[in-house]
Amino acid sequence: MSAIHREPELNWPDLRHAIELARVGVVGKLLRGGTEEQRRTFGPELEAYVKGLPDERWWGNRRPAAAVAVAALGCLPSAARTAALLTRRNVRDWWGDIPVGEMVQMARARDLPWLGDLALRLAGKLGRDGEVGQWALVAGLLTEAGVAPPTDDAFVRGWLGHLQAWHLGDKRRPLLDRLRVDPYLDALLPRLFEVDGLGVELARSTWDQTQRRWDHQPAMPSALVALAAEGRVDRAVLLDGVLGRFLRGDRVGALRAFVVLHDELAPTDAELTVRVGRYARLLPDAHSTVAGLAQRALRRLDDNGRLELDTLLHGSGQLLARPEKMLVKAQLSWLDRVAKRDRDRAGEVLETVAVAFGHDALDVQERALTIVLRHAARIEPPVRDRLAELAAVLGGDLPGRAAAVLGESSVVVDVPAGLPLVPMPPVTPMPPPVTSAAELAEEIGALVHDQSSLIGWERVLAGLVACHADDPVALRDALVPILDRYEAQFLPGHVQGAPRLRQLLGEAVRAAVRVDTRLSGWQRGVGMVRAALGGSPAGLPITGYGPGPQQVMALRVAEMAVHTRYRPVPMLVATPSRANGQLDATVLVDRLAEAERAGWQPWRFDLEQALLRLPREIDGDALSRAAALRSPAGVRLAHWLTDGGAPDPVSVRVEQRRPAARRFDRWELSQLPERRVVVALRPGAAEHGPLGRELFEIDPPDRPVFQFSDPEHQLWPGVLPNHREVVAAWALPTFAGLADSDQRGAELLPLLAEVAGPVGPAVTLALTYALAARHEADRVAGVDAFLALAGSGDLDGPALGREFGGLAADGTIKLTRVVAGLSEAARAGARAEVWAAIEAALPAVLATTGRGGPDLLALGAQTATVTPTVTPTARMTGGGSGTGGAGEAAGGPGRGALLAVLAEISGRGGSGRLVTEARRLARVLGE
Repeated sequence: MSAIHREPELNWPDLRHAIELARVGVVGKLLRGGTEEQRRTFGPELEAYVKGLPDERWWGNRRPAAAVAVAALGCLPSAARTAALLTRRNVRDWWGDIPVGEMVQMARARDLPWLGDLALRLAGKLGRDGEVGQWALVAGLLTEAGVAPPTDDAFVRGWLGHLQAWHLGDKRRPLLDRLRVDPYLDALLPRLFEVDGLGVELARSTWDQTQRRWDHQPAMPSALVALAAEGRVDRAVLLDGVLGRFLRGDRVGALRAFVVLHDELAPTDAELTVRVGRYARLLPDAHSTVAGLAQRALRRLDDNGRLELDTLLHGSGQLLARPEKMLVKAQLSWLDRVAKRDRDRAGEVLETVAVAFGHDALDVQERALTIVLRHAARIEPPVRDRLAELAAVLGGDLPGRAAAVLGESSVVVDVPAGLPLVPMPPVTPMPPPVTSAAELAEEIGALVHDQSSLIGWERVLAGLVACHADDPVALRDALVPILDRYEAQFLPGHVQGAPRLRQLLGEAVRAAVRVDTRLSGWQRGVGMVRAALGGSPAGLPITGYGPGPQQVMALRVAEMAVHTRYRPVPMLVATPSRANGQLDATVLVDRLAEAERAGWQPWRFDLEQALLRLPREIDGDALSRAAALRSPAGVRLAHWLTDGGAPDPVSVRVEQRRPAARRFDRWELSQLPERRVVVALRPGAAEHGPLGRELFEIDPPDRPVFQFSDPEHQLWPGVLPNHREVVAAWALPTFAGLADSDQRGAELLPLLAEVAGPVGPAVTLALTYALAARHEADRVAGVDAFLALAGSGDLDGPALGREFGGLAADGTIKLTRVVAGLSEAARAGARAEVWAAIEAALPAVLATTGRGGPDLLALGAQTATVTPTVTPTARMTGGGSGTGGAGEAAGGPGRGALLAVLAEISGRGGSGRLVTEARRLARVLGE
């Protein structure tokens, strides 16, 4: 009798072995061959197996995620438990590997009633980026279960990504063919217009299988228009969706595809008419491209007699307040035609045109005034009077032209020259010191994440010394966990090529809590301090921590790391009393008197930093009390105060040039700017101390160098809070990179306006480079610094003008960027200071034909009516002379020379903008 063939009995070891080998097909076959009761018995074992699998097993060539997913669908008893396992991070990361066909076969074999519930649970875990593979798994389960798809953002993104994924097998068919048969089109199409940022995906390039190349024209708009032509989708849904997206707004790149779709839809007059209100609502606030689209649509309706004049006037009044000159000028031309056409309502039209009298651009104001004057003879006297009143806000020479035709206004209108400049607020005091080890631990944690805070650094340094002296045991208990938590941040080494101050701080903390130091970091700190204490004639040692002010900060922290262990003190004497880094002389006298009574001496570099933080003006009481001190530190303070502190160095402008490229370094040199102006510092005759020798002398190389912005640079003003010119000189390569190398990071500049000291070429050049920066955030910082210096009376407008005029004349900086910043400063109230800079810049600017000259002339005509304020008299020694370069003529041509230049340009004839604006400014200056 022959033996009966039996299938091997389903068992967990075989199933687990198949999962470990990532044999998805074998897992499915095993489970489908068993009974439902057998499958369910493996559920708990599968869950335990997945939980116990180490992280590294989920990576590599035989990652088990897909096999685990098929097993979960085949073994687990409910949607909740299956979803819980499938959404574990190590499984969810590999959803794209899971074969949808195997999952569907398993669901059919078990006839699961909860498959739809599972699919919706998984849909809720889709990533926001809409990863195509993950979406395909969820969509396959939804389709098998016959459940309506969710319409949340993640599912819609995944759907769109799947439609446009050119590489997915049969998805090589044209997009139009895929859309026709897509089961989700009707449900999800309206959501394409509602998900923020989705327009970026709609505008993606597509692969043209026929031409075998990428097509950079968005494919989705054309496909949707074709479906609308076939009747597969409703045109109204598309057009309403586009307008809704425009009204909600989005990033510029995300609107491009919708603009293309609108243009390809080519709405009819009837479609435009029923939506006229929505188009009108786009005029005031929409992106300029969208506003232009709405403007053209409404003008077409007006040309065809389908637009109410009231709608036109209301929308025009809003659009004329926009800054884009092209849109405003187009609207003015439209209103000019309407005034000719509807003569009975010409007065209303001209009053709308007069809204542009308040535009920032003088040529726009002139265009509006020209239109008003053209039709003035046909308007009633009351309207003419109102227009005369509105003309009072015109700039340059335009008020005179308006008065000659419209007459003087019968109502006196007070037009302010600008907002009043806000003086710098008083410097805020330092917050209270750290009083406990627990508070110090919190401050260190905050400092690890924000290393640009001077207040944070000084409170941590002072708190570490004070808590070490007060209760070393409590300090250890509080800070050892901090060392463990931020071990990576405190590790010695290099970040972006330069060591960080926080690494030295880690050594100081370890020294304070008696934890073994990191050998390399400890040796670096010891070496720095020993070399500095050696009094080398060459100054401070090369620490690798960046330019002078940053080296001083590093040296102070290294000094703490060394001396906290071997020569501790109860407090630091250099901790500032004001938030900008300044230290009141009376506070320092009190600290040194206390040290003298207790019999200890402050650390050397701590004392030197304290001296550099003393204000320039010292009251008599502090002088007399310092003279009574007898300790070495007290005697040093008395001599410092008697000598008047650190003298200002001499600032000398230095022009750097890019050297001729050689074959082996051609690329590197090509990245450097052709020309750059920086500042050299020559120390004064008096003794500066060891830190002063490092800080008050700079000898720049003869070629530009790259110096990237760093958050720690914002600590520099606190090192020299009474010498902002010196700080600016050290930072000039960074500031120059903002304008000539498209770098980022001008956060230091407004901080310079908050500290003290004369303003010389370095500060002026720093301000120039920030105003000419590539990135808007840096230009905003430049405007803030301009206003702060103007408010405190420290801004040298003519020197600023000579600098940016000379640098713009040869293309070193872009003048158009500077003009934009000066316009903002003028609107903020610094019109007199802006004109002082423009007047000094114009001779150099007008000697060339570069861009920005007409804009600078126009801004000059708007601001020249204000009497310039007296520029500051306190200057750096030698700061106005400089050496070499376009800004060498320190005194600059006078008003007569400027008028001569304007007259020469005006006499060239023609109606070009340069000639027009030169004539305008000449008229303003001649009044």
